[in-house]
Amino acid sequence: MRIVTKQNPRPFRPVSPGEILRDELEARGWSQKELAERITRPYQAVNEIIRGRKQITAATALALSSALGTSAEFWMNLETSYRLDLARRELRQRRRLKPAAA
Repeated sequence: MRIVTKQNPRPFRPVSPGEILRDELEARGWSQKELAERITRPYQAVNEIIRGRKQITAATALALSSALGTSAEFWMNLETSYRLDLARRELRQRRRLKPAAA
């Protein structure tokens, strides 16, 4: 187990909001198509969110909160945390690849 430090604040793999959404749909027995109809969004948009290829926007967060009985802030916070985790990971990788000063 890795210890959480300032340099390594989140020692786990970032989880996309789409993974959480997929789990929620499975728990409810809903298909992606059913969710798309409930939130009046195209099926493709829901599928891309679940696959991590599309971000959850404020409008989508509001629609999800209404359909799922959650808050819009829940979905926006998941999205923001996920994007920050990805940015941190990318920054760490760039620092590792940066050539040492002579």
